[in-house]
Amino acid sequence: MRNLIALLAMLFWSAVPLAAQEVPAPAGNRIVAVGDLHGDYEAWRAIASAAGLADDGGRWVGGDTVLVQLGDITDRGPDSLKIIRHLINLEQEAQAAGGQVIVLLGNHEAMNVTGDVRYVHAGEYEAFRDRKSKQRREATWLANRDLIAAIYRKDQPHISVGKMKERWFAETPLGMLEHRRAWAPGGEFGEWASQRPAALMIGTTLFVHGGLSAETSAMSIEAINARTRAALLPGEEVDRSALDDPFGPLWYRGNVMRGDDDETDKARPSREAELDIVLSRYGAQRLVVGHTPSVRGIAASDNGKLIRVDTGISSYYGGVPSFLVIQGEEVTAHQRGADGEWTSRTLESPASGSDE
Repeated sequence: MRNLIALLAMLFWSAVPLAAQEVPAPAGNRIVAVGDLHGDYEAWRAIASAAGLADDGGRWVGGDTVLVQLGDITDRGPDSLKIIRHLINLEQEAQAAGGQVIVLLGNHEAMNVTGDVRYVHAGEYEAFRDRKSKQRREATWLANRDLIAAIYRKDQPHISVGKMKERWFAETPLGMLEHRRAWAPGGEFGEWASQRPAALMIGTTLFVHGGLSAETSAMSIEAINARTRAALLPGEEVDRSALDDPFGPLWYRGNVMRGDDDETDKARPSREAELDIVLSRYGAQRLVVGHTPSVRGIAASDNGKLIRVDTGISSYYGGVPSFLVIQGEEVTAHQRGADGEWTSRTLESPASGSDE
C-alpha cells in the first residue's frame, strides 16, 4: 500500500512543465552566486574582491557578470546594513556596466519584516542609531507607558515605574526603534525586501534561498515571487503565511535532507525524485540553494543537480568564505582557506556528466 501511495504521489507531482520567468541575463554570462552572509561585512568584501566583482574601494568591476546573492544577509552578525547598502550601490553600478546584482529574499529578511527579531545582533541596532535616538526612545516611553505597564505587570504585578522603565530601556537598545521602523512593512528595508525575488532562473539554473518543494513548484516562478511579495506588503489584514510556509522557498530544506521519521514525507516523492520533478517542471539543469549550511565548502550532489552555497560564511558559524561561478557549462566552487589563500575546484555538471 505504501508503494502505491508513493506511486500516486509521483504521478500527481509530475505535471506538465511550467514556463519559467524570462531570464534576467543572457545564459552565457558569467554568474557568481554567494550564499548566506549574516552580517559579516569583512567576509563579504573579501568574496567580492576574490570574485572580481568589486575593487578595493568597493566599486563594481565585474563588467557584465551577474551576481546572485541568495539571501540571509541579516541577523547573527553586526554589519547587515553595510552589506545591504553596498549591494544597493553595486546594483546601480553593475547595471551601468552591463552586469546585474540580484539579491534573493531569505527567511531572515522576512523575519525582520514581520517583527521576529530573535536573531538580530546588537550591532545591527547600533547601526541605526542616530543623534536623536535617545530623545526618540524617551518620547516613545512616555507616549506608551500605560501600555508597557499593562504588559509588564502581567508577570510582575508590583513592579515600580522606575524598574519598569529600566527594564524597557534595557530591552530597547538605542537604534532598535529606528531598525524596527526601517524593516517594518512599507519601511525603507521592508519595501526593499518586498522587491527581492524568492526564486530566480538564469539560463538553466534555478536559484532559491531555502529550496523548492514539489508543492511550491506547482506554481510558476512569477507566481511564487508574487505570493511572497504580497505577504510583505503593509497592512494589518495582509496574509503573511507564505513567509513561514515550511514547504515554501524561504524555509524548505527537503531538497537537501529529509527526516527519517517524518510522517508528512511518507506520501511524498523521495528527495531525489522531488529534485527531478522540480527541475523538469522549469526545464532546469540544476538548483542552487542557501539556508542549510555546508561549513566545509560549497557542496554539489545528485550528479551536479543540487548545489549548496551556504558555507557558514559569517564568523558566527565559523565556516569558510566562498562563491560559486557558473559560466556556460562549467561550474566552479571557490573558497578561502585558513591561510587566507583562495582555491577552486570544478563541480560536476548535469550537462557534462563529469565528476571532477
